[in-house]
Amino acid sequence: MATFQSFEEIEAWKESRKLIQKIREICRRETVKKDFAFIDQISRSVRSIAANIAEGFEALTTREFIQFLGYSKRSAGEVRSHLYDGLEEGYISQKEFEELADLTKKICSMIAKLIHYLQSIDQTQKRTLQNPQSRIKNE
Repeated sequence: MATFQSFEEIEAWKESRKLIQKIREICRRETVKKDFAFIDQISRSVRSIAANIAEGFEALTTREFIQFLGYSKRSAGEVRSHLYDGLEEGYISQKEFEELADLTKKICSMIAKLIHYLQSIDQTQKRTLQNPQSRIKNE
């Protein structure tokens, strides 16, 4: 996996920005505009996905980054839950629901893979720090 110079390079962040735009379009619909609670909840949770990826990237440690990615993944799950509300209220069609739910699942999967990768790096670094001789043998 390549290293990132900025959070804008992270594919999960890019996909979450696409999801934000789609949710904003839904929230602008006349049938949705009056449901302030729905708009507030889904808007906050969808924005939280990208924001936590960015905040985690800017963290000082890999462990903190992983923690914020976990928050981001949970927010994606929250968005998917709100999509059920949107479907039941008639704010979105079944087709829209499926497309948006699939996108949230894709984002969750991307985040999970990034977490797994970062955990493997973190474990490698710990082993290297615990056994400095292993580093010498490999060089």
